[in-house]
Amino acid sequence: MNSSGDAGVQELLDLAAVSSLKYRYLRTLDTKQWDDFEACFLPEATADYNGLVFEDRAALVEYMRTNLGEGMITLHQVHHPEIEIDGDTATGRWYLQDKVIVDAFRFVLEGAAFYEDRYVRTADGWRVAHTGYRRTYEMTTSLDDLPNTKISGPGVHTH
Repeated sequence: MNSSGDAGVQELLDLAAVSSLKYRYLRTLDTKQWDDFEACFLPEATADYNGLVFEDRAALVEYMRTNLGEGMITLHQVHHPEIEIDGDTATGRWYLQDKVIVDAFRFVLEGAAFYEDRYVRTADGWRVAHTGYRRTYEMTTSLDDLPNTKISGPGVHTH
């Protein structure tokens, strides 16, 4: 294979690796695997979730660990990736759909947003240097307005 073919294969491998990183970030967030979530980021990573700003990985992880803990069911899904690889850096735009359910407060939040991410290749693979999104919409609902709603958390059989 010539060098342009090698470069094309490497770009495909990089696209797959960046996608896998984003999916791992969301999976570990929703499953509350905080050490694995932390490993997705560079120590100096920043974040801006529609104005909720974090200056480093430690602050971001601590906030998520404290505020998205037990009793909160979360669902984060991204699709329509637009990823650009430039050597050892990359950018990504993703369309987010998310839902947060807090049965104790009878609260549901549902929304969508566009993520804008930056990634860096490290000796341990791709890592998030910056992540954040801008909302396209956000909707809240009281579970009290849905009187027949029953919430079952992780591992609870529904049949």
